[in-house]
Amino acid sequence: MKRVLILCTGNSCRSQMAEALWESLGNGAWESESAGSKPSGYVHPLAIKAMQELNIDISSHQSKSLEQFRDQNFDLVVTVCDNAKESCPVFTGAQQTFHWPFDDPADATGTEEEQMVFFRRVRDEIQNKISTYLTSIS
Repeated sequence: MKRVLILCTGNSCRSQMAEALWESLGNGAWESESAGSKPSGYVHPLAIKAMQELNIDISSHQSKSLEQFRDQNFDLVVTVCDNAKESCPVFTGAQQTFHWPFDDPADATGTEEEQMVFFRRVRDEIQNKISTYLTSIS
């Protein structure tokens, strides 16, 4: 089984959604984990809600620190944070590293429904990127 680690800064939105999407799209061939360089301590409620719309439950996920994965090896490490807003952690235990920046849905403003539009867009962008990658290597 291949292993992927998805890194961000807070590990509350993008990397959490990516972890679950990779697990789902990987069809049992991948083990996915996510972590943050400065974990927020929670998974964003709207990320949970956005994933529930795809029948994927991340309500039991926890925000994790990159430190707990430092000594582990991964086939792939993917950073999903936006260079303009955050500094992404560097991970040395990877055979391959990709940087796939996505907007941070935690920055969304407005009503809950307006914020959900942002969360859904980012979720769908992540899903498409992972799906395209997995198709390209199969």
